[in-house]
Amino acid sequence: MADKRKVALVTGASGGIGTAIALRLAREGVFVIATSRDVARCRALCDEIEAAGGASVALALDVGKADSIRSLAARLGDCGAEGPVSWLVNNAGVALSAPLLAPESEALSTHHMQVNFHGPRRLIEVLAPEMVAAGYGRIVNIASSAGLRGYAYVAAYCASKHALVGYSRAAALELGPKGVFVNLVAPHYVDTPMTAEAITRLMEKTGRSEEQARRFFEEQNPGGRLVTVYEVADAVWELCAGEDNGCVVSLDGS
Repeated sequence: MADKRKVALVTGASGGIGTAIALRLAREGVFVIATSRDVARCRALCDEIEAAGGASVALALDVGKADSIRSLAARLGDCGAEGPVSWLVNNAGVALSAPLLAPESEALSTHHMQVNFHGPRRLIEVLAPEMVAAGYGRIVNIASSAGLRGYAYVAAYCASKHALVGYSRAAALELGPKGVFVNLVAPHYVDTPMTAEAITRLMEKTGRSEEQARRFFEEQNPGGRLVTVYEVADAVWELCAGEDNGCVVSLDGS
C-alpha cells in the first residue's frame, strides 16, 4: 500500500477534533471521507481541504444508528474516493452528564453505548474485512481519559469509553497479525465546543466566571491546560502512518 494514496474515513468530522483530524490527514496527502450527521458542515470542510489542494468527500452518517452505518457502507464504492478505506478514525461521540441514580440513567446509558461503543464497533466490523483482505489497515479510536478512570456524574460516558478501550485492545490482538493495526488516543479535557458547553454549564450551576470555570477544567488535566485539537490530530496521524498496534496514547496537557 506504500505507493497508493491512503483513504481515511473520519467520523464526527463536522467540528472540533474531527475537523482537525480531517485537515491533518488531508495535508499529508490522504483522501478524506468526512462523515457526520451535519453533512453541510462536512461539505464546507471538504471545500477547505480541496482549496488547499487536498482531496475529500462528505457523507452523512449517524454512528448511533446501525441503518445509517449500513447506508454509508453501501455508498462507499461510488462516493468518489480513490480506493477502499484503508484508515478508519472513530472520532464521533457524545458526552452527557447526570447523577448516577438519576431517572434518565437508563436512557443515557443506552445512548452513550450506541454512539460511543456500538458505532465504532459496527464500523470496524463493516470496514475491517476489506483491510484484512488487503493485508493492511489502520484503525484509530478516539477514547478519553474517562476510558481509563472514572469521573463523577458521567458514569454512562465513562462506561462507554471503557468499553471502547477494551474492545480496541482485543481487536488489536486479533487484527494486528493480519496487518490491520488498532490503536487509541485518550485525551483528557480538550479545547472543543463540547468542553465550552461544559464550562457554560459549570458557570450556570456555580456562579463562577468564565475564566474561573475554564480554569477548573484546565486543572483537571495533569499538565494544567486544555489539550488542543491539533495535538489529538497529530497523534492520529502518527498512529496511522506508523507501525504501532494496541497502543493507548494519553494526552494530558503536559
